[in-house]
Amino acid sequence: MKQSKYLFPSDYMADPSVHVFEGKIYIYPSHDRESGIEENDNGDHFDMNDYHVFSLDDVENGEITDHGVVLSVKDIPWSGRQLWDCDVAFKNGKYYMYFPLKDKNDIFRIGVAVSDKPYGPFIPEKHPMLGSYSIDPCIFEENGRHYMYFGGIWGGQLQRYRNNKALESAVIPNDYELAIPSKVVLLSDDMLEFGEEPKDVLILDENGNPLLHGDKHRFFEASWMHKYNSKYYFSYSTGDTHLICYATGDNPYGPFTFQGEILTPVVGWTTHHSIVEFKGKWYLFFHDSVPSEGKTWLRSMKVIELEYDNDGKIKTIEGLEE
Repeated sequence: MKQSKYLFPSDYMADPSVHVFEGKIYIYPSHDRESGIEENDNGDHFDMNDYHVFSLDDVENGEITDHGVVLSVKDIPWSGRQLWDCDVAFKNGKYYMYFPLKDKNDIFRIGVAVSDKPYGPFIPEKHPMLGSYSIDPCIFEENGRHYMYFGGIWGGQLQRYRNNKALESAVIPNDYELAIPSKVVLLSDDMLEFGEEPKDVLILDENGNPLLHGDKHRFFEASWMHKYNSKYYFSYSTGDTHLICYATGDNPYGPFTFQGEILTPVVGWTTHHSIVEFKGKWYLFFHDSVPSEGKTWLRSMKVIELEYDNDGKIKTIEGLEE
């Protein structure tokens, strides 16, 4: 599968988080819509208000199933606005959806909703996770332990925090200062709260130095974690330089050493992805704004095969195909 393909041309879906549950691919995207809100650096024009779930038996030739709306802003007791990228994890017969949403004070928190089925519907808890902030939760499971990676700068509000505490005023670093890192936290046994204080996800250059804010490969948002040949691959979006990059490490907490670019810029401002193995092949799920003729708030989800070289390096995929 050398060419990418669109997964659901009849509606705008973005930020696909993908897992294999019950022998199928399940896709948990955000649901773009035309809200009429003017574009700005805070991302107010990304005014999503519900989630759909999709499933596939066969990535390359199968028919995609839309399981419909599984959670809406109006159903979440603490909701304000903007239901951004979510992810789902499975434990003890239950499926847990983690979602970022602005509360009634316009602060992003991370909520949890629970279902008996991977395709929902998901019933939200009455309150967001204690101590949660920012956006883009990604869940990685290993040996029954579930780790959440989260965070995003600019509209994702991560610059408003240091050491898990709110600042008096948000601070974006200068280019010569250290980049703001993503966060990682082990979840509690009941999957409903943080099981510890979130920690920084450090991305180092080849000399062992943390990436600076001015580096075009520094973290911006869209954390993802997968494991290949005993190595941990932390991948992410660089935001305003429009790349999907990755770094590798020896444990889920890192540090991670920068390795390269997975995906070059696509049509549209944002880029957001997930990586999954299914039936012996690896796939990159992502989005672009080609079908909406470049409207960055109306994105369409895609998939393409992802390949490694003999050293475990991921072969770079061109975001703008010929």
